Amino acid sequence: MTRAAAILDALEVAGGEPLGVSDLARSLGIAKSSTSHLCQALEDARIIQRRENGYVLGRRTVELAGAYLSGFDEVRSFYELCSRTVSLRDHVVQIALLDGTDVLYLARYEGRSRFRLAANIGERFPAALTATGQALLAVLPPAEVTRRFRGVEIPHMTDASLSGVAALQARLAKARADGYAFDDEGVHPGVIGMAVRLTPRQAGGPMLSLGVTVLKNLATESMREKLLGELKSVAAALSNPLIFG
Repeated sequence: MTRAAAILDALEVAGGEPLGVSDLARSLGIAKSSTSHLCQALEDARIIQRRENGYVLGRRTVELAGAYLSGFDEVRSFYELCSRTVSLRDHVVQIALLDGTDVLYLARYEGRSRFRLAANIGERFPAALTATGQALLAVLPPAEVTRRFRGVEIPHMTDASLSGVAALQARLAKARADGYAFDDEGVHPGVIGMAVRLTPRQAGGPMLSLGVTVLKNLATESMREKLLGELKSVAAALSNPLIFG
């Protein structure tokens, strides 16, 4: 099972480029014959599919991802709520899940901007650098943030990326005080992000956040205020099904 999962991981990293059995065997460090048997089993289950020059992820992975996402009530309501807004609907809005020191993006509303730099569904980004990640990390006690990032190097993605846990703690303290997280070109130059936490609908629910991504040169003070207000309204509706509808 672990080796099969490693094959799926390798195909995910390949980003749609087919990988042959030899490439996969080399990546896993196991015999080519064993790799071939694993690939055959995964292909029979439609989890991977064979192409002329190798294997890629199969359609079954999309079905499984859909089943996983259907377990999040927030995701099901997300797209309609965004479409009802006045300002948010013109921008890329996302729902993210905190996973260790990363955020995993579960949903993406395209809006009208067709913004290419924002993360796609299923992509991971460093939680320390993104507004969606900082909104979630701000919920944790500072001691837990320190523990979680012990030995973790925060990547330097732009000249504006924060550096070190002390800088992260300062940023999280500001997010707690402001009631939202703000990313000022920490992930992409010329791009800002704002995010708020989604209060779980049930005790013990997943830690999710709602964020919007905007080009900095378009983000006037007035626009940012409108976007933040709508972000909070959508977050409240997603967190409380009695508000939605």
